[in-house]
Amino acid sequence: MAETPIRLSIFPLAGAILLPRAQLPLHIFEPRYQALVKDAMARDRRIGMIQPRSEGGEDGGRNPPLFDVGCIGKVSEVEAMEDGRFNLILEGLTRFRIVRELDATTSFRQVEAVTQEFGDEAVAEPLSIAMRGGLVDESKKFADLLGYAVDWDAVDTLDDETLVNMVSQVAPFDTVAKQALVEAPTIDDRSELLIQFMQFFRMHQQQGGDDHATLQ
Repeated sequence: MAETPIRLSIFPLAGAILLPRAQLPLHIFEPRYQALVKDAMARDRRIGMIQPRSEGGEDGGRNPPLFDVGCIGKVSEVEAMEDGRFNLILEGLTRFRIVRELDATTSFRQVEAVTQEFGDEAVAEPLSIAMRGGLVDESKKFADLLGYAVDWDAVDTLDDETLVNMVSQVAPFDTVAKQALVEAPTIDDRSELLIQFMQFFRMHQQQGGDDHATLQ
């Protein structure tokens, strides 16, 4: 039986990815996204996070083309500020695929989307000992290269999915790499991609490159 698409209000944001069971803090200052948050809080507290394919669009950048896959987040914490801005935390629920964009009258964009293909409600399978060890080892080299201060004892206490998703979110990869991480079918696939991306980034740096290695 074909899945009935759901209606989603979306927040396109390059480089800021949300994943199932992960958290994403956001500072909302643009008026149309302030309206998006107010609308979400009045309904089901859900917002679709998705990356734009480019920085600009036909209308000068307000509505750039989007990738097909994003992640639905539920507002778990919100702070409304006196000037209309919001600080909030989204809790990742499930990935979605856009079926079509709607001709909405709201200032923010809305789409119809499906979610069932991803199976994100199921508990993720744990990584193998070798995969987790390889990810942690590569993450340490990557953090040292970038000068990040990391509490590795605390990292050791994280479950596999939290570890993989955390590194996916904080690593300074380009939009295409971030999107590949969002679309990776399993956390094992995502972990393998992370290792490859960090190795590529380190090789780029060691060859005298800047901090903007790109996979595009």
